[in-house]
Amino acid sequence: MPKEIFASCLCGQVQLSCGEPVGTGSYCHCEDCRKSTGSAFSVAIPFRDDQFRVVKGRIGSFTKHADSGNELTRNFCLDCGSPLFGTSPQHPGLVYVKAGVLDDQSLVRPTHQSWCQSKVEWSQIDATLSSYSRGKTG
Repeated sequence: MPKEIFASCLCGQVQLSCGEPVGTGSYCHCEDCRKSTGSAFSVAIPFRDDQFRVVKGRIGSFTKHADSGNELTRNFCLDCGSPLFGTSPQHPGLVYVKAGVLDDQSLVRPTHQSWCQSKVEWSQIDATLSSYSRGKTG
């Protein structure tokens, strides 16, 4: 029997049951993904929509035509605003769950990047920068 994979939002009001991933996921550098995440890129993992369900919580959605011309619907927690998952008619049968909301982060193994023409130059993390295991102290 397959392991049940869960995801949840920042406030814990939304819980998702995702089924089994159908891919390893990818980075997307498009402007829409940057704006919707508030970061340099988005990372999402594909799941089958017939195994995916909202277990609890209130979900909002926003639909827009992306730079690709594809229609994308982004879904988020109505309480805390956490981006949760996306769908598109161009990818029927799939739900793309945001990697950061998966409860088991060992599932996240992106294998490629897309929309690199839109990549911001500061999205590379310089290995020489100071690093802290927790918050910066002092």
